[in-house]
Amino acid sequence: MASFSSFSYQATLLTLAIFFASYASTSSSSSTTVNASRATQAGHFTKIFAFGDSYTDTGNTKSDTGPNGFMHVSKPPYGMTFFHQPTNRYSDGRLVIDFVAEALSLPYLPPYLNLKANKVHGVNFAVAGATAINHSFFVRNNLTLNRTPQSILTELAWFKKFFNSQVCRGTKLRNCKALMSDSLFWIGEIGANDIAYNLGSTVSNALIQKLTMDSVTLFLQELLDMGAKYIVVQGAPPTGCLPLALTLAAPDDRDEIGCVASANNQSYHHNSLLQVRLKYLRRRYPHAIISYADYWNAYQTIMKNTHKYGFTKPFMACCGTGGPPLNFDIFSTCGSQAASIACPNPAKFINWDGVHLTEGMYKVVADLLLRGGYMHPPFNFLLSSRSRGV
Repeated sequence: MASFSSFSYQATLLTLAIFFASYASTSSSSSTTVNASRATQAGHFTKIFAFGDSYTDTGNTKSDTGPNGFMHVSKPPYGMTFFHQPTNRYSDGRLVIDFVAEALSLPYLPPYLNLKANKVHGVNFAVAGATAINHSFFVRNNLTLNRTPQSILTELAWFKKFFNSQVCRGTKLRNCKALMSDSLFWIGEIGANDIAYNLGSTVSNALIQKLTMDSVTLFLQELLDMGAKYIVVQGAPPTGCLPLALTLAAPDDRDEIGCVASANNQSYHHNSLLQVRLKYLRRRYPHAIISYADYWNAYQTIMKNTHKYGFTKPFMACCGTGGPPLNFDIFSTCGSQAASIACPNPAKFINWDGVHLTEGMYKVVADLLLRGGYMHPPFNFLLSSRSRGV
């Protein structure tokens, strides 16, 4: 990683932890008006179960429990574009997982921790700041600020509790597996926060990478053993393109599109390791369809063709302080008193608040993943397989 000499170690670790994975996003119970029977007739999925960190979280983290530095998500201008009020998503509107739900004519996924939400059509277990490796590892190695103790295995435990107590309650094991095989499992990005926690420590990056992949593999094996049949695993985006990374990194640490090269290299390596593990799981579970959502290349495509996709501000945050070129200050983030008003047209911006993306960017990414050839095998293949009962 680049040297961030202008910050103390503690501040650097804190901000980078936020940058890589602590994207708190808590949704309201708002949902689109849907026709679930139409989805059933078309052979589409009628349930989605989502996991991951803040790129996918629709409500398990609130501003008073989310990451340091971004603790104003319950205030305007968050949510201004679509919901017209803060929904505790770290965006001006919808996330990729929201557009996935729309594509299946399903309601937006309620967060698991919202006990009053209608969870008939699925649940979101993703938590902003969640790690892949069990939190206890970071505690033992003094690598955590204890802000977000959840890991992907915490989310798995939540899912098992929910599934056994509500979805599968009073149902025979055989029928439970049938319910699993009829659902779509969307695994958002996970593992970047593990890297961030380890910055500056004596624990090797190689060990962190191995433990991260081991944990993700174990998580997926547990779902597959329970009967999951249709799984989408989302890769990490090029995190070096975010204003926070550009603010902290040395000016000469840039790649060909102007992003932080060292951060992007880490994300790219993470995705390479992840795809190797997915190939292993496909061989071991040939009955399941495990699709890789190539967030990295989708994002890169947009960054190289910003005007084609309607973006005129590829690096500048819509909501922040400081003005051009980045409009970002880690000590005065969006929703704070100094940054209570966002840009008038977020759809022209890729980045929302210095770390999280605008609804406009999430929508384009979702379109590329679902319909643009950046999912392997394609999303239509999952739908047709579900329709044929394959």
